[in-house]
Amino acid sequence: MRGIIKTAVAAAVVAGVAAQPHAHGHGHSHRHLHAKKHGDSQVERRGGTVVVTEYVEGPTVVEYVDAKGKKIEDAKAKEGLDKGLYVVMGSTKPSFSAPPVSLSTSLSAPEHGGQFFEKTTSAPAPTTTSTPPPKSSATPPPKSKGPTGLDADFPSGEVSCDKVPTDYGAVEIPWSGTKGWTTLAKFGGWVKGVAIDNIDSPISGGCEAGMMCSYACPPGYQKTQWPAEQGATGQSVGGLWCNEDNFLELTRPNATKLCEPGAGGVYVRNELSSNAAVCRTDYPGNEKMIIPLDTYPGETYPLTNPDSKTYYWWQGAATTAQYYVNDAGVEVEEACTWKSAKFPSSAGNWAPTNIGVGKSLLGETFISIFPNLPTSHAVLNFNIEITGDISGTCWLKKGEYYGSDKGCTVGMKAGGKATIVFRD
Repeated sequence: MRGIIKTAVAAAVVAGVAAQPHAHGHGHSHRHLHAKKHGDSQVERRGGTVVVTEYVEGPTVVEYVDAKGKKIEDAKAKEGLDKGLYVVMGSTKPSFSAPPVSLSTSLSAPEHGGQFFEKTTSAPAPTTTSTPPPKSSATPPPKSKGPTGLDADFPSGEVSCDKVPTDYGAVEIPWSGTKGWTTLAKFGGWVKGVAIDNIDSPISGGCEAGMMCSYACPPGYQKTQWPAEQGATGQSVGGLWCNEDNFLELTRPNATKLCEPGAGGVYVRNELSSNAAVCRTDYPGNEKMIIPLDTYPGETYPLTNPDSKTYYWWQGAATTAQYYVNDAGVEVEEACTWKSAKFPSSAGNWAPTNIGVGKSLLGETFISIFPNLPTSHAVLNFNIEITGDISGTCWLKKGEYYGSDKGCTVGMKAGGKATIVFRD
């Protein structure tokens, strides 16, 4: 049967779409819940000024429906979410919607620009020995296929599906439950030019033949792989294809590297006394907030800033990145997951605060800080402020957002830099 479906119970702009059930490790199906929210905003550029047109927002309408469009009672749907009976299957456009706040201030650099501190490490010199190795008559090992890592081209059809291809820049997530992959989407066959239907999203096991297998990338980078063919009812699908011979294939052959840098210019600086995890949703994919950036005191990190012109488009619309900000001191494996066993009402999908980042089609980058409503009512245990080459002011202090309880947004001019600072 087709289960209940979901489009992000998170602070994302969503559209009515459907997803499929998947097998659960305990013998019953996890189901996908669908929540419809309605809202709109318009971003314009007028000369050298960036403006977000204000609008009057009506009451938020949230509906839960099954795959046939039949309404599910809110209490029943939310109970399933709270118990972990429902999981997300990429069925929304989780680009943040800038809150209705004017950005009429010209995009000019402040008197004191942001300062950024990058920490680099060098690898220790290899150990050498003066004793030559013994000669062997055995067949010599095959020659290396070339460099590996973020700059290496991925040899499509030659790498086994058995593990995340970390040699080519992908990042394995130990707590994913799916052998390091971020999303597994199983639908048996991938036919070019045909929309994907009957998607199953396993929450255990690894990447196998007939699956699209999504992966994480390091901070500042994002995955390059997703097929042109997307879900028949609006699901987003991303990752590498595991073919019938159990080898991984590129789904965008023109993008030969697994990870690419975003547009850049956006950083996170931790000025707290402990770690603070920032978790990006896996999109295109199941939208679980599983891609980690674990920040530590005194350090500055790049925050991936997707370029809307070149990144994933959903049903003809550009998308951006959404991040979940967890309380200081929460372990990254508890933060960057859908449902935290240790912090069930204040981490993962229930994290207190969201950050939205994206470079618009007009060339400006927009950065938002906003509460994770209606999902979470937790209050972040530290303060956030955006600094740098930005238009205006945006901060979160003691649970209050600058200008509006819906959050705040600033623009960053092309070529500028902005730092999202975490402070006590």
